[in-house]
Amino acid sequence: MRFPRASGVLLHPTSLPGPHGSGDFGANAYHFVDWLVAAGQKLWQILPLGGIGPGNSPYMSTSAFAGNVLLIDLAELQRRGWLTAEEITPPAGLAEQRLNFASVVPFRMDRLARAAQRFAAQASAEERADLQAFCERHADWLPEHVLFMTLAEQHNWRDWSSWDAPLAARNPVALAAARQIHAERIAFWTFCQWCFFRQWLALKAYANGKGIAVIGDAPIFIAHQSAEVWARPELFQLDARGRPSVVAGVPPDVFSETGQRWGNPLYRWEAHARDGYAWWVQRIRRIFELVDIVRIDHFRGFAGYWEIPASEATAVKGRWLPGPGEALFEAIARELGPLPIIAEDLGVITPDVVALRRKFAFPGMRILQFAFEGGSGNAYLPHNHEPDTVVYTGTHDNDTTPGWWHSLDEPQRARVRDYLGSAAHEIHWDLIRAACASVADTVVHPMQDVLGLGGEHRMNLPGRGEGYWEWRFAWSQVRPEHAQRLAHLAQLYRRDGTPIQS
Repeated sequence: MRFPRASGVLLHPTSLPGPHGSGDFGANAYHFVDWLVAAGQKLWQILPLGGIGPGNSPYMSTSAFAGNVLLIDLAELQRRGWLTAEEITPPAGLAEQRLNFASVVPFRMDRLARAAQRFAAQASAEERADLQAFCERHADWLPEHVLFMTLAEQHNWRDWSSWDAPLAARNPVALAAARQIHAERIAFWTFCQWCFFRQWLALKAYANGKGIAVIGDAPIFIAHQSAEVWARPELFQLDARGRPSVVAGVPPDVFSETGQRWGNPLYRWEAHARDGYAWWVQRIRRIFELVDIVRIDHFRGFAGYWEIPASEATAVKGRWLPGPGEALFEAIARELGPLPIIAEDLGVITPDVVALRRKFAFPGMRILQFAFEGGSGNAYLPHNHEPDTVVYTGTHDNDTTPGWWHSLDEPQRARVRDYLGSAAHEIHWDLIRAACASVADTVVHPMQDVLGLGGEHRMNLPGRGEGYWEWRFAWSQVRPEHAQRLAHLAQLYRRDGTPIQS
């Protein structure tokens, strides 16, 4: 599927400014949309919207369907009368610019609990009807999710396979009793998901109304500690105790000499095939209710995936096994039709991965920070780009462009300067310009590169379990020339919607 020629910015909502310790769906998100418009951009790319998992990663979500309740705008709940102005005044520790999860999580969860209690006591008939309609629309996943979150709390967030045996094994009598005993907390988690979906869909509608399309992100894998693995264990490679027998990751590469052991359970693909990949169809359908375009993370895993024995501490002793390949995407296409999907085809890319992507006409990705290794045949160099690709200076897993530049030795820098025909005094703008000039239909700039920020502002470092996903910017860092320069490049390289003149 060819995308209209356009450019945009990569920024996860948690990285937005705001008074409550983390970016959210409040006023600053709407202001960011307005800033994108002023900057001549057509796209806003985000990371996965699901709840965070180990290491605070959005790629280890507790659900393939539910939203991250930490993104709920507390000010909107206050306007509805469910919180007081004093309650949404954050403690001093939340004033830090970086996202301090240890402080933010208890503060926000406490406020959400207060709001849910007031909703239960004083909500209008219209609000209650809207919540009921939400529950009916999402009946295919919501009841299991809110029960899972409730039980996980009751077990102090221990792995579900170590819960009381009747609950871990999903004994119907035990589940029915739990729903009755914990009805109030189940109602709380339901309220949170309703608030998340209400607020996000309103924000997305605002963005769409301003001509901004949202690019979402679908991790190929989900966390073992998730509602779906607990509810559908037959779809995952688990042992008799419900624990992963093998886990996901990638072999050693430029990021890590021992590879990356992600720890997610792997799919039992033969079980998915038997029911026509219905779970995946449901998942993709639900994601497209939240975003306009979907980037599928680790696309190569559908052609072949790296299987690591769960007993191994690193990813070194793994093996490649075939994924579902064409059968999965044919099943999705039969049910949902052609979809605007971006294939994250980075890493060890073999011919079968390329063939799978091309068969379904999914645009691939090109990273400019990877372009200057080797000679002129490097596929990431702009003169080798193809129209059906998405170009980035770097992704959330890369260093910022200034950070990357400072890590290069002088011969490498000389090669970059020679190719770009630039003295590289503003290397981030040099790469942004090179990306915009590419023949590729789509270009996405990380917000850190637009602002010219150093490596201390990177979002993630693959293979590291702690200390990342915390970056946020402040509006004081954003100067008028940032939007002006982006808008100029969008106009100069026809990424502003201007048609080709015959």
